[in-house]
Amino acid sequence: MEINKLTGIVVDKCIKIHSKIGPGCLERVYEEVLYYELTKIGLAVRRQILLPIVYEELMIDKAYKLDMLVENMLILELKTLYPLPPVSFDQIRTHLSLTDLKFGILPNFKVSLMKTEFIEFLTTPVKNVWVKESNLLFSFSLLPLSFATYGPPEHF
Repeated sequence: MEINKLTGIVVDKCIKIHSKIGPGCLERVYEEVLYYELTKIGLAVRRQILLPIVYEELMIDKAYKLDMLVENMLILELKTLYPLPPVSFDQIRTHLSLTDLKFGILPNFKVSLMKTEFIEFLTTPVKNVWVKESNLLFSFSLLPLSFATYGPPEHF
């Protein structure tokens, strides 16, 4: 599946879940419901994946955890806190770097209006550069650091 289509589906499902459940639950509730929604439409999803880190000759088993991996190409790092501390962004950057994956989304369910609180991470440059504006789904590239939009999901 093409990554823009996949991220659109994931964002749509997150917005649907947030609009039905609201911002007050534990992260595991949103993870469980998102897993249900994504697998229901046939997407391959793995959760709570413990991965090793190799440092020189040392291998550390179960060194970090991915909340979700969709279609073996999109990391989801779910959050339920507001405001997000800067380390949340560093965490998903680290996950992308350690896995050699290029795409990740940081959905924060502890917000009043979810459609303005998505951040998509890319490890490749993007062509269309935008500044963050209210009511825009936005993403930013790690190389170079900039903001860009993928276009609205169905719920916009």
